[in-house]
Amino acid sequence: MVACLMRRLPGLRLVSTAILFGVLTACRGTDVPETPGPAAADGAPPRVILVIADGTGISHWTAGMLSSDSLALWRFPVTGLVDTRNVEGKITDSAASATAYATGVLTFNRFIGMGPDSSILETVMEQASRRGMSTGLVATSSIVHATPASFASHVLDRGEYEEIASQMAGSAVNVLLGGGRVYFDPAHREDGVDYLNELGRDRQTVSNAAELSAVREVEASGLIGLFADNAMPAADEGRTPTLAQMTSAALAVVDRDPDGFLLVVEASQIDWLAHDNQPFERVASEVLDCDAALHIALDYLERTPGALVVVVADHETGGTTVLEGASGWELRYSSGGHTAELVPMFAAGAGAAAFSGLHTADDVGRLLEAAVLPSPAYESE
Repeated sequence: MVACLMRRLPGLRLVSTAILFGVLTACRGTDVPETPGPAAADGAPPRVILVIADGTGISHWTAGMLSSDSLALWRFPVTGLVDTRNVEGKITDSAASATAYATGVLTFNRFIGMGPDSSILETVMEQASRRGMSTGLVATSSIVHATPASFASHVLDRGEYEEIASQMAGSAVNVLLGGGRVYFDPAHREDGVDYLNELGRDRQTVSNAAELSAVREVEASGLIGLFADNAMPAADEGRTPTLAQMTSAALAVVDRDPDGFLLVVEASQIDWLAHDNQPFERVASEVLDCDAALHIALDYLERTPGALVVVVADHETGGTTVLEGASGWELRYSSGGHTAELVPMFAAGAGAAAFSGLHTADDVGRLLEAAVLPSPAYESE
């Protein structure tokens, strides 16, 4: 696939994000065919995997592409762009953006699952749980961080981690995998409440990669794995389990539900490295960790008619550009924060065509709701 890019752009020195996006679309693979229509096509229940690559713009994906000849993005037949601005018309944070994806409603920065009028918004994950579908959240950050929290909790400030943890512990989410153990641990919580025990009451608990890999052998309907006190280690610092391993285990659990599922996977730390203007190799390592999880999702899609995989970012971070320097590829930054850049979106499977073109963040949320929520034929009696 890289050869395809180089044939189209001979003598490449500066990788323009706009040109790259067009070339990526032209060279995309066809081994995961698009199926038009709703997610519950051909009598199959909705099975939706949403991957949010936090802070990831086209240049971040380019770093991954230039580091691997088999990037999963080549396997997506549908591409689009997202305008991530929120209700304020300003540059979004992860809380407002993820809330828009989770609810189809634009809101303020720092709001989690709350509308601009401070009302509680029922998320697509909560609606799916209410209708009997399995649900899951996977992240390489703390599981109570803004993006995963926006699908399963409601607070006016994303920093209310202990409150988010208490709401998650009482939620119907079947699978929770990532970091953030301290926010559930009575030894560290200000109120001393043991939410670890509550989490494990109806879910199988795993504590390391070896236990996680054995999940396929256990007929669990729920799974909890908090592998770090707060954030998990970076990909180039020996993260274990990897995002791909967590995604695989989560899929093994939620796929057992005949009513379908919604699984939200966040590659959290691409954003953090871009905030710190880290070098090309470090960012590429996080992108490739995310990409390995995308291969897991797309392999699942190939063997599961009616499934849908959507990949999007909550915003772009760093104002990045990819250049070829004297010693190899380099990332150059124009910011240490979020930007107003459009972010790419990729989709494959049933209903993927709806995600092509240009969308706002709340558009994406409404499309996800239409894909996830069952038609009347699948309503619980």
